[in-house]
Amino acid sequence: MSSPVDPNDVMMTGENSFIRFSPDGGKTQTDRASHLRVLWCPAGAGHALFLKSSLGGDAVKIWSDNPPVARWLQKEIESFLFPAFADAKTPVTQASFARLGGIDSKAAELVTAKDAEILLTWEDFLAPFVLNMPPGSANRPIGVFSTFFPARRARIALNGKATAGTPYPEKRGERDSTSACLAWSESWVRPRN
Repeated sequence: MSSPVDPNDVMMTGENSFIRFSPDGGKTQTDRASHLRVLWCPAGAGHALFLKSSLGGDAVKIWSDNPPVARWLQKEIESFLFPAFADAKTPVTQASFARLGGIDSKAAELVTAKDAEILLTWEDFLAPFVLNMPPGSANRPIGVFSTFFPARRARIALNGKATAGTPYPEKRGERDSTSACLAWSESWVRPRN
């Protein structure tokens, strides 16, 4: 029996941790952060942070240590996840990226640019689970496989000022999750031709 995904169908592998805040359980969002650590994609390796936040006047901002990776992510992945992050006219600001802590206490991603410091944190985790969404599921032509660590508490801070939002509960299939997850060991795949 053949696998529905061939290794040649892999588009990207790495991480895609996120935080989404909403005052009404996800109907509207006040803040959205998508942090990607790309180990491999056709544009290379690197990091990108896509942010739409009340802290930045609700404008989309993008930081990366490899702008071609950020542009590839916009076109190939963010266009399906959150089209506002996929606008190729949005400038990409050069930044450095560092991971702090871990799931045993508090995990954090620190993004430092010339005029901004962004700190994303996740803590108080639910049980981890493997997300299995082959191509064609969730009304997307591409698929994703990832290990999710859902956080009950998360924070987005820009230049020392934090948003007021909190994660909300979500279901991922039968699994309890939240709107703020570390998404590690993540691979995006194309459908087999």
